[in-house]
Amino acid sequence: MSTAASAPASLELTGTSHVPMARLAKVEVRKALDTRAGRWFAGSILGVVLAVLVIYSLAAPDDAKDFQDYVGLAGGVLGYFLPILVIMLVTSEASQRNGLVTFTLEPRRSRVVVAKLLAGLTLAIAVMVLGVLIAVVGTLFGQVTGASPDWGLDARFVLYGYVLTNLSAVLIGFAIATLLMNTPAAIVVYFVYSLVLPIAVGILSELSEGFGDVAPWIDYNTAQTPLFTGDFTPTGEEWAQIAVTGTIWLVIPLTLGILRLLRIEFK
Repeated sequence: MSTAASAPASLELTGTSHVPMARLAKVEVRKALDTRAGRWFAGSILGVVLAVLVIYSLAAPDDAKDFQDYVGLAGGVLGYFLPILVIMLVTSEASQRNGLVTFTLEPRRSRVVVAKLLAGLTLAIAVMVLGVLIAVVGTLFGQVTGASPDWGLDARFVLYGYVLTNLSAVLIGFAIATLLMNTPAAIVVYFVYSLVLPIAVGILSELSEGFGDVAPWIDYNTAQTPLFTGDFTPTGEEWAQIAVTGTIWLVIPLTLGILRLLRIEFK
C-alpha cells in the first residue's frame, strides 16, 4: 500500500465562511423568546404598561391625559423592566449552562458579545415601539373618560426622554449582566441602582445642599433628569454631567463586563 493511500484524510476549514452577524443576532433574539420565561416576561412588560396606563386614565385629571403624557408614562415603566429582559439574555449562557455550546459553535466570543448586544437592542426597540402603540390605546381610553387629549409629540422628548433614556437603561442592564453573569444577582443589583440609589441620593440632596450640587456629577439617574423634564433640552453643563456619570455607571462597567465575558470559563 502506498504512503499516499495510507495517509489520513484531512478536513480543510480555512475557506469556510464566517457565520453572518445578522444570523448570530437572530439566534440570540430567538434564545431570549423561545423559553416560556422569556415570552411571559416580555408579554408581562407590555401588560404592566397597559395596566398602568388604564389606572392613570381613571385617576389623572383630564388636562394631564395628552398623548405625550402616556408615552412618557409608558417609557418610565419600560425603563425599569426592559433591562431585565436583556439581563436574562446575557446571563443565559451561565444560568442555563449553554455557554459551551454557544462558544463552540462560534468560538470568537467577541462576535457573540456583539450579537447579544444587537439582539438586546433589537428587543428593546421592538418593545418600545409596542409601548408607543399601547400609549395610543391609553390616550384613546383617556378620551373616553372625558379628556380632550393633545396628540402632538415633542421630537426632543421622544429622542431624549423616551429613546435615549430607555436605551441607556438597557445598556446598563447589559453591563451589569456581563459583570456578574448570574441572573438573580444582576437583577437585584439593577434594582438597587434604579430604585434604591435614586431614593438615597434624593434624601441626601434634601439633607445637604452641597451634596445636591454634586449629585448630578456622580449619579447617572439624577444627571438624566433634564432629558425627560422641562424643555427636554439639557444645557452644556447638564450634557457634561450626563457624560461624566455615563462614563462612571455605563462605559466603565460595560467595558469591564465585556472583558470578563471574553475571558470567563464556562463549565
